[in-house]
Amino acid sequence: MKNQGENRRTSIGSQRNPASEEAILKAAQDILLEGGLPAFSIEAVARRAKAGKPTIYRWWPSKAALLLDVYHRQKDGVPHPDTGDIRKDLSQFLAGLLGFWRDGGGAIFRSIIAEAQSDPTALQALQAYAMSRCRQSGVILQRGQARGEVRADIDPALLIELFSSFAWNRLLTSRLDVSRDEIEQIVSAVVDGVALRNQPRQ
Repeated sequence: MKNQGENRRTSIGSQRNPASEEAILKAAQDILLEGGLPAFSIEAVARRAKAGKPTIYRWWPSKAALLLDVYHRQKDGVPHPDTGDIRKDLSQFLAGLLGFWRDGGGAIFRSIIAEAQSDPTALQALQAYAMSRCRQSGVILQRGQARGEVRADIDPALLIELFSSFAWNRLLTSRLDVSRDEIEQIVSAVVDGVALRNQPRQ
């Protein structure tokens, strides 16, 4: 008969084993889907994934870091639209993000933000994630610059951070039911400030 230790997945130290990493992330995601944040813990994930807690903590230094990876896997479905029009792209991006948060992603992200207020490792993970996402989402503004819709001197990542601050505020105050008109007003306020003066509004 195999003992409990023999059933556990093997680790290869600080280098992540792809099979073990996938099992841990899937276990974490399943726990969140089944029991929500109250059921989520490193211990529960370790049991479900048949992985050792030291392995999880070696790869994810905090619960928030693991939550961020799970959140990122789910959020990959939020698109960076490319319609050929900066206003439409930003409107669809914001609507998609708010919709993802309404469908459950917001609860995970709020938990990550909350943990970051008292856990330095969680804060570091959140800061790195936020900066990375601003750079990735900045491609929407870069396309607008290439089309001549947005001034060339604008930093796309910085503008996306400003744009996203509206979404973060709505998330943290539980006001995610944003109307299409409100989204268009926010987009217009941002785009009108960075548009080339000779670019006619559609």
